[in-house]
Amino acid sequence: MDIKYMKRALELAEEGMGKTRPNPLVGAVIVRDDKIISEGFHKVYGGDHAELDALKKINFQGEGTTLYVNLEPCSHYGKTPPCVEAIIRAGIKTVVVAMTDPNPLVAGRGIKILQDHGIEVIHGVLEEEARRLNEIFIKYITTSKPFLILKTAMSMDGKIATAEGNSKWITGEESRYYVHQIRNRVAGIMVGITTVIKDNPRLNTRLPLEEVSHPTRVIVDSSLRIPLDSIVVETASQQPTIIATTNRGPKEKLLKLKDKHVEIIILPEKNNRVDLNQLMIELGKRRIDSILLEGGGTLNYSALEEGIVDKMITFIAPKILGGTAALTPVEGEGKINVDDAFMLNDLRVGYLGKDLLIEGYFKGDK
Repeated sequence: MDIKYMKRALELAEEGMGKTRPNPLVGAVIVRDDKIISEGFHKVYGGDHAELDALKKINFQGEGTTLYVNLEPCSHYGKTPPCVEAIIRAGIKTVVVAMTDPNPLVAGRGIKILQDHGIEVIHGVLEEEARRLNEIFIKYITTSKPFLILKTAMSMDGKIATAEGNSKWITGEESRYYVHQIRNRVAGIMVGITTVIKDNPRLNTRLPLEEVSHPTRVIVDSSLRIPLDSIVVETASQQPTIIATTNRGPKEKLLKLKDKHVEIIILPEKNNRVDLNQLMIELGKRRIDSILLEGGGTLNYSALEEGIVDKMITFIAPKILGGTAALTPVEGEGKINVDDAFMLNDLRVGYLGKDLLIEGYFKGDK
């Protein structure tokens, strides 16, 4: 029975996707006599937390009920008062929690306060699912660095474009729609300068919704080669745009870019390129908690080599392009030994239209 109601809490939590950053996704279900009497979720950053949203609907009359919530109720003052106070005041009898708060400064504190007030607490129900749902929040709150998703789309023979650079469209409409759903959820989207020069992309979100979220654009450009008339520069006043560069960039161009509302982050070099680990630190300081990397083969390899990739999403279309000069999703120096390959874990495989979708995770602290 606990699983049934926790699944519902997770479903509710997901409704806040892309709107609660940098807060977690949280849903709450209140049950009395095996019947749901109220539900709630965290709808927007700064708004009511899920528990409060659900309790308000029953006027805080929760005597003898069970509360299901996918994340440990908060015990500190922030934009809103502590949820544990509202739970205690409402007379909740039992609280079922999927996972404890990943923030090491407060982990377990909310549970202890509830227990000290005589409330039974059960935790660990659907914990794996809860952690996957809030994977972005967990990474950001524990490291202050963004959760980075590497996305690639290729033909069945591993090509992302023809030898002439044509890539429209390798994957189907369903896969492209899914990518825009991800763009709508993440805080930033990152590409290398070669992608900007070759494709002149918008790097925005295109979905048939009333409200969409356009991620902050991050362009990795160590020598500041970006064209001043590129779309990302010309529209920087409408969609936040960051160029990560080094001291090699011409100073006069820096000033012109700043005049066009582009933010410049000057970073140290590593292997004659922008230090990507330092870039992640800087983006974290700007409250960018998640990044979708849609780079070319060189940037993708550098990101993997530097250990900043947390998750990889790959679309494989049932097409063969061939060509020794055709582009591949990961290039760079490559590994000499197979044993040194970048290994993915916790794989999930599915289909989007005719395309195969593979998702996996890289272990360890990035």
